[in-house]
Amino acid sequence: MRRKTVFPENTASTDGNGQMHTSCVHAGFPSPADDYLDGALDLNRLLVHNAPATFFLRVKGDSMTGAGIHTDDILVVDRSVSPSHNSVVVAMLNGTLTVKRLWIKDGRVGLIPDNPGYKAVEVTHNESFEVWGVATSVIHSLRIKM
Repeated sequence: MRRKTVFPENTASTDGNGQMHTSCVHAGFPSPADDYLDGALDLNRLLVHNAPATFFLRVKGDSMTGAGIHTDDILVVDRSVSPSHNSVVVAMLNGTLTVKRLWIKDGRVGLIPDNPGYKAVEVTHNESFEVWGVATSVIHSLRIKM
């Protein structure tokens, strides 16, 4: 006879409103604090800190794979966050929307890919450039596409 094992700390359930309830899954050693994790999981509350200034973009391309950003991922972008050196930003450069790391040093600005197969771009005064927002999170599927 085969026994069914239930692991309550790794289960997810829904309440009557369709809200998902979850707890953590261990990728190391269990923490005693895990006993206190519970409640509804609201992705908007978790990922969006300023709703009027936040938008989502689907990524195409592989220039940011080193940052964990891949084709078909969804970026959560917040326009209210001030871009700073090394921020992952969504920027418009000469009419093209791109996602890169912002490089700022000694009055110079550049866009740096997180993939060694791509070159960094220095932004000069002759170019049209605007940072649209700072990427605060990335959502991607773990499914392998066949």
